[in-house]
Amino acid sequence: MKRIGILTSGGDTPGMNAAIRSVFKEGLARGYAVMGIYHGYKGLIEGSVRQLDHGDVENIMHKGGTILRTARSAEFMQAGGMQKALDVIRAYNMDGLVVVGGDGSFRGVKALSDAGIRAVGIPGTIDNDMGYTDFTIGFDTAINNVMAEIYKIRDTMLSHDRVGIIEVMGRACGDIALWAGVAAAADIIIVPEIPLPWEKVAEQLTVNKIKGKKTSIVMISEGAGKASDLVKYLCDNTDIESKSVVLGYIQRGGNPTAHDRIIAVRMGARAVELIDEGKTGRAVGIKENRVIDVDIAEAVSTPDRIDASLYAVNATLAKF
Repeated sequence: MKRIGILTSGGDTPGMNAAIRSVFKEGLARGYAVMGIYHGYKGLIEGSVRQLDHGDVENIMHKGGTILRTARSAEFMQAGGMQKALDVIRAYNMDGLVVVGGDGSFRGVKALSDAGIRAVGIPGTIDNDMGYTDFTIGFDTAINNVMAEIYKIRDTMLSHDRVGIIEVMGRACGDIALWAGVAAAADIIIVPEIPLPWEKVAEQLTVNKIKGKKTSIVMISEGAGKASDLVKYLCDNTDIESKSVVLGYIQRGGNPTAHDRIIAVRMGARAVELIDEGKTGRAVGIKENRVIDVDIAEAVSTPDRIDASLYAVNATLAKF
C-alpha cells in the first residue's frame, strides 16, 4: 500500500485536527495508508511514526490543538538532522509528506522537496502572516477568541472609567489586532505595518475624554510594542487611567470556528491530491474562496500585506 506522512509543526492552531482528518480520509480514498508523525520535525528525526486509523480521527474536527502534538526542531535544518529525517521517511516507505505549519515549517517542506521527497505544505498559524494565501488555518478562531475577550474587558473598563490596552499575538503581522479590533469596535488599533506614534494615541484618547468618552479600547499587536509600556507612557504624559491586558495563549486555544474547519478540510484534501499527482514543493492556500497551490519558495517569500483600507475605515469610525 502507498503511504503518506503528515505532521504538524510550530505553534498549534485551531483547525489542525480538521486538516489531519481531511488528509487521512482523502488519503484512504486514493489508496494511501496515512502515517501520523508525532511532535513535528523533531518526531520525524526521532522516528516517532505510527499508522493512523479511523479511531484516531473519528471525533477530532471540533478539537483545538493537534492530536499529533507539535514541537520546534533546530536540528532538522542542519545536515545531520535532515539526513535522519530522510532515513525515517525512506524506512517507512512514505510516498509523500504533508506538513501543517507556518513559514518556518514551510522552509522544511522546501528542504525536503529539494532532497527529493514529495512534500506539500498547508498554512497553519493564527498570525495570518503568509502573504500568498488570504487566510491561514487558525486565524479566524483566534480573532473570534480575542473579540469575545474584548467585550469582557470593556465591561470592567466602563465600570471604572478606564482605558483598556489589549495586547495580542501576531509577531510582525497586525492582522489579529486589526480584524478583532474592527469586529469589537476598538477605538484605536496599533499594528507594526502602519506606525502610530504613542503621542498620537495619547492625543486621541485625551480628545475622547474631553468629549465625555471616559473609556476606550486600544488594540496593540505584539510586533508594535508592549501594552504595559503604553500604559506607562499614558501615565507619565496624560491624566488618563489605563490598564494593560495581555491575552497570550488564550488566543490559540478552543474549538475551531466553522470557517477554520472548512478551509482546513479543503486544503487537506488538495494537499493529498497534489502528492497523488506526483507534485512536490507546493503550498496550498485560499484566494478569493478558491483553493490554490503555489511553489513553496513563492509561499515563503511573498510578503504579508495588512488591509490598509480596513484600518482606515476603523480609524474614521472611531473618531465619531
